[in-house]
Amino acid sequence: MRMNALLHLKLEVGVLILGLGVLLLDLWMPPENRRKIGWFAAGALVLMLIGSFVAPPYFFRIDTGQQWFHLPNEALTGAGFNGGFVMDDLALYFKRFFLLAAALVLVMSVEFSSRFPAGISEFYSLTLFALAGMMFAASANDFTMLFVSVELITVSFYVLTSFQRHRQASLEAGIKYLILGATASAFMVYGIALVFGTAKTMNFVELGTRAAALADQPVFLLGLLLVVAGLAFKIAAFPLHVWAPDVYQGSPAPATAFLAVGSKAAGFVLLVRLLMVVLPHEFTAHWSKLLMAMSAITILYGSLCAIPQRNLKRLLGYSSIANAGYLLLGVAALSKSGSAAVIYYLSGYLFTVLAAFIVLCVAIQASEAEDITALHGLSQRSPLLAGAMTLAVVSLAGIPPLAGFFGKFLLFKAALEAGPAYYWLVGVAIVGVVISIYYYFGVIRAIYWGGEAADNSPIVVSRPIQVALGVCIIGMLWLGIYPATLMEWIGYAVANVR
Repeated sequence: MRMNALLHLKLEVGVLILGLGVLLLDLWMPPENRRKIGWFAAGALVLMLIGSFVAPPYFFRIDTGQQWFHLPNEALTGAGFNGGFVMDDLALYFKRFFLLAAALVLVMSVEFSSRFPAGISEFYSLTLFALAGMMFAASANDFTMLFVSVELITVSFYVLTSFQRHRQASLEAGIKYLILGATASAFMVYGIALVFGTAKTMNFVELGTRAAALADQPVFLLGLLLVVAGLAFKIAAFPLHVWAPDVYQGSPAPATAFLAVGSKAAGFVLLVRLLMVVLPHEFTAHWSKLLMAMSAITILYGSLCAIPQRNLKRLLGYSSIANAGYLLLGVAALSKSGSAAVIYYLSGYLFTVLAAFIVLCVAIQASEAEDITALHGLSQRSPLLAGAMTLAVVSLAGIPPLAGFFGKFLLFKAALEAGPAYYWLVGVAIVGVVISIYYYFGVIRAIYWGGEAADNSPIVVSRPIQVALGVCIIGMLWLGIYPATLMEWIGYAVANVR
């Protein structure tokens, strides 16, 4: 039975209506209460997330008493926009991922709102519009939808990164992101034009049937290469990675957090769909060496450049580059296990990075400093913040039993299973992990043994921030200790991966 296309779009439509509703609420509420709109928006996203489990957009599950049978709707590949919008398990998984990330970022934004001179409702609304772009990207089934969704994300972040207009660093971050983002968009548009000129189609389904015949067409290959380069900008991977440290440092903490988690995940879901779902394996097999080189260079660049950093957000910027390299391990494997490893690692990365940025948001606001000295004395001033930050950096370093360890294990396993040609790449990744232990544990040293803080007064942590940190801590521990349930969901998501 074919379902109405609007039913497939109900999550995206709900987010867009919520974004417009936030702007309208701003007109009716007194200025002193406008920051609370963020809690309303975060609560609405949580309800949408719960609703996606209670009433999924496209499939049904039948309980036989012993196991669940997964029955995808037969019309899922042509859900809307003339076949350009697909609703499958991969798309639904990432929609839930983005909803959870955005809800946590909005809670963080309320805490950060005192640092905005004006326009907090616009910040909430732009976050929701960026979220809508990410959700459309998860369902992109042709190059038109891919480009429009990526641009909706990017244009929203042009404003979000420069939202603190009174700070020169924030304006500088916005300008750098604008210039480099426009360059990446130009690469992508030109690549799409070359692909369309040779394949005569923008649709991914048709492209998949014609790609094998175009494998020896240099123009077609150049077009795909430019598209991948444009997506490399979104994930902060070599060769379009240089923007990340400056933009992370200058942007408001909530915008940086959403950029680090949401934008990166959107880029990877598009890479996975394009390289491992759409294009045939015999075609993408020739791309393995390129992806391996990108992964190795990205890991080494991010890891080595992070060593001397003192600014915490800049440190996380280089960490984000290194983590993009680890994720490219799974993409370079060009296998179902590699795709599953990428999705699992991103899921753990969500809780880990958002926990780190929530702590930074509160600690920086308390100390008015962004360098590592902002963490001095944190263990005495707020044990909750100190514990959450410690778990976050330990997970990023890949130490068991947290999510980061199992995520890296799955990525290394997928690369090793791909063949002996990948052994050197895994060796490079292990070197990157060893290097990362040094600069991540420098953060722990600052928290517990960094000396006295300039202000030793206790840091008051609001109840919403406590809840958000609790969600992140539980997520890091649950995914590291008991990953079976998530791996089952991921198994559905990668069912169509070759």
